[in-house]
Amino acid sequence: MKRTLSYFLITAFAGIWLFSCKPKISDQDIEAKIQSNPTLSHIVATAKKGVVTLSGEAKDEADKTNIESAVKGMEGVKQVINNMTIAPPPPPAPVEIAADDPLTKGIADVLKDFPSVKATASDGVITVTGEATAANWKKIKMALDGLKPKKVDASALTIK
Repeated sequence: MKRTLSYFLITAFAGIWLFSCKPKISDQDIEAKIQSNPTLSHIVATAKKGVVTLSGEAKDEADKTNIESAVKGMEGVKQVINNMTIAPPPPPAPVEIAADDPLTKGIADVLKDFPSVKATASDGVITVTGEATAANWKKIKMALDGLKPKKVDASALTIK
Protein backbone atom coordinates (compact mmCIF):
# COMPACT_ATOMS: atom_id res chain seq x y z
CA MET A 1 0.00 0.00 0.00
CA LYS A 2 2.79 2.40 0.90
CA ARG A 3 4.60 1.48 -2.27
CA THR A 4 1.50 2.16 -4.40
CA LEU A 5 0.99 5.53 -2.73
CA SER A 6 4.65 6.40 -3.32
CA TYR A 7 4.41 5.48 -7.01
CA PHE A 8 1.24 7.51 -7.33
CA LEU A 9 2.81 10.60 -5.71
CA ILE A 10 5.97 10.32 -7.82
CA THR A 11 3.91 9.97 -11.00
CA ALA A 12 1.68 12.92 -10.01
CA PHE A 13 4.66 15.22 -9.27
CA ALA A 14 6.41 14.17 -12.47
CA GLY A 15 3.27 14.88 -14.49
CA ILE A 16 2.76 18.29 -12.89
CA TRP A 17 6.42 19.16 -13.43
CA LEU A 18 6.38 18.09 -17.09
CA PHE A 19 3.14 19.87 -17.95
CA SER A 20 3.91 23.04 -16.01
CA CYS A 21 7.22 23.66 -17.79
CA LYS A 22 6.84 25.79 -20.88
CA PRO A 23 8.98 25.02 -23.88
CA LYS A 24 12.09 27.20 -23.94
CA ILE A 25 12.08 30.02 -26.51
CA SER A 26 15.36 30.08 -28.43
CA ASP A 27 17.37 33.22 -29.05
CA GLN A 28 16.83 32.75 -32.78
CA ASP A 29 13.05 32.67 -32.19
CA ILE A 30 13.24 35.95 -30.25
CA GLU A 31 15.28 37.61 -33.00
CA ALA A 32 12.91 36.32 -35.68
CA LYS A 33 9.89 37.57 -33.75
CA ILE A 34 11.40 41.05 -33.47
CA GLN A 35 12.28 41.18 -37.18
CA SER A 36 8.82 39.95 -38.19
CA ASN A 37 7.15 42.80 -36.29
CA PRO A 38 6.63 45.63 -38.84
CA THR A 39 7.13 48.37 -36.23
CA LEU A 40 10.46 46.85 -35.14
CA SER A 41 11.82 45.67 -38.50
CA HIS A 42 14.23 48.64 -38.77
CA ILE A 43 15.89 47.65 -35.48
CA VAL A 44 18.81 45.23 -35.22
CA ALA A 45 18.30 42.83 -32.32
CA THR A 46 20.63 40.13 -31.08
CA ALA A 47 19.64 37.72 -28.36
CA LYS A 48 21.88 35.64 -26.12
CA LYS A 49 20.35 33.53 -23.34
CA GLY A 50 17.23 35.74 -23.35
CA VAL A 51 19.18 39.00 -23.11
CA VAL A 52 18.31 41.13 -26.14
CA THR A 53 20.64 43.90 -27.35
CA LEU A 54 18.96 46.52 -29.51
CA SER A 55 20.79 48.73 -31.96
CA GLY A 56 19.70 50.97 -34.77
CA GLU A 57 18.11 54.39 -34.97
CA ALA A 58 14.89 55.60 -33.36
CA LYS A 59 13.16 58.76 -34.55
CA ASP A 60 13.00 60.23 -31.02
CA GLU A 61 13.32 59.34 -27.34
CA ALA A 62 9.68 58.24 -27.07
CA ASP A 63 10.13 55.86 -30.03
CA LYS A 64 13.27 54.41 -28.38
CA THR A 65 11.37 53.82 -25.12
CA ASN A 66 8.36 52.29 -26.91
CA ILE A 67 10.57 49.86 -28.83
CA GLU A 68 12.35 48.79 -25.65
CA SER A 69 9.01 48.22 -23.89
CA ALA A 70 7.67 46.19 -26.80
CA VAL A 71 10.72 43.92 -26.77
CA LYS A 72 10.65 43.54 -22.96
CA GLY A 73 7.07 42.27 -23.22
CA MET A 74 7.97 39.45 -25.62
CA GLU A 75 8.01 35.87 -24.42
CA GLY A 76 11.47 34.56 -23.62
CA VAL A 77 13.06 38.00 -23.12
CA LYS A 78 14.75 38.29 -19.73
CA GLN A 79 16.53 41.61 -20.18
CA VAL A 80 16.90 44.35 -22.82
CA ILE A 81 20.07 46.34 -23.46
CA ASN A 82 19.08 49.39 -25.47
CA ASN A 83 21.99 50.70 -27.55
CA MET A 84 19.76 52.52 -30.03
CA THR A 85 20.58 56.06 -31.10
CA ILE A 86 18.22 58.96 -31.77
CA ALA A 87 18.01 60.24 -35.35
CA PRO A 88 19.36 63.78 -35.74
CA PRO A 89 16.74 66.45 -36.36
CA PRO A 90 16.17 67.46 -39.97
CA PRO A 91 18.20 70.44 -41.17
CA PRO A 92 16.44 73.79 -40.99
CA ALA A 93 14.70 75.04 -44.08
CA PRO A 94 16.96 77.14 -46.26
CA VAL A 95 16.55 80.90 -45.99
CA GLU A 96 14.67 82.26 -48.94
CA ILE A 97 16.37 85.25 -50.50
CA ALA A 98 14.12 87.35 -52.65
CA ALA A 99 15.33 88.71 -55.98
CA ASP A 100 15.68 92.49 -56.34
CA ASP A 101 12.65 93.06 -58.61
CA PRO A 102 10.11 91.58 -56.17
CA LEU A 103 11.93 93.38 -53.34
CA THR A 104 11.64 96.70 -55.15
CA LYS A 105 7.89 96.19 -55.64
CA GLY A 106 7.50 95.16 -51.99
CA ILE A 107 9.48 98.18 -50.80
CA ALA A 108 7.15 100.50 -52.72
CA ASP A 109 4.13 98.90 -51.03
CA VAL A 110 5.71 99.11 -47.57
CA LEU A 111 6.80 102.74 -47.87
CA LYS A 112 3.70 104.19 -49.56
CA ASP A 113 2.47 105.55 -46.18
CA PHE A 114 5.92 106.85 -45.16
CA PRO A 115 6.96 109.56 -47.67
CA SER A 116 10.00 110.68 -45.62
CA VAL A 117 11.60 107.21 -45.89
CA LYS A 118 13.26 105.87 -49.06
CA ALA A 119 14.72 102.42 -49.69
CA THR A 120 16.50 100.59 -52.50
CA ALA A 121 17.30 96.93 -53.12
CA SER A 122 20.63 95.66 -54.42
CA ASP A 123 21.80 92.03 -54.35
CA GLY A 124 19.08 91.17 -51.86
CA VAL A 125 20.07 93.95 -49.40
CA ILE A 126 17.58 96.71 -48.65
CA THR A 127 19.19 100.07 -47.86
CA VAL A 128 16.92 102.49 -45.99
CA THR A 129 17.43 106.30 -45.93
CA GLY A 130 15.44 109.32 -44.76
CA GLU A 131 13.71 110.09 -41.46
CA ALA A 132 11.18 108.17 -39.35
CA THR A 133 9.84 108.07 -35.82
CA ALA A 134 10.79 105.10 -33.64
CA ALA A 135 7.24 103.71 -33.82
CA ASN A 136 7.11 104.06 -37.61
CA TRP A 137 10.58 102.50 -37.99
CA LYS A 138 9.42 99.46 -36.04
CA LYS A 139 6.46 99.01 -38.44
CA ILE A 140 8.66 99.58 -41.50
CA LYS A 141 11.35 97.17 -40.27
CA MET A 142 8.84 94.37 -39.64
CA ALA A 143 7.29 94.86 -43.08
CA LEU A 144 10.69 94.94 -44.81
CA ASP A 145 11.82 91.78 -42.97
CA GLY A 146 8.65 90.12 -44.24
CA LEU A 147 10.02 90.56 -47.80
CA LYS A 148 12.86 88.14 -46.83
CA PRO A 149 15.90 90.13 -47.94
CA LYS A 150 19.47 89.10 -47.08
CA LYS A 151 19.72 92.15 -44.86
CA VAL A 152 18.01 95.47 -44.05
CA ASP A 153 20.62 98.24 -43.74
CA ALA A 154 19.22 101.27 -41.88
CA SER A 155 22.52 102.95 -41.05
CA ALA A 156 21.59 105.99 -43.17
CA LEU A 157 18.13 106.32 -41.57
CA THR A 158 17.55 109.11 -39.05
CA ILE A 159 15.17 108.16 -36.22
CA LYS A 160 13.43 111.07 -34.49
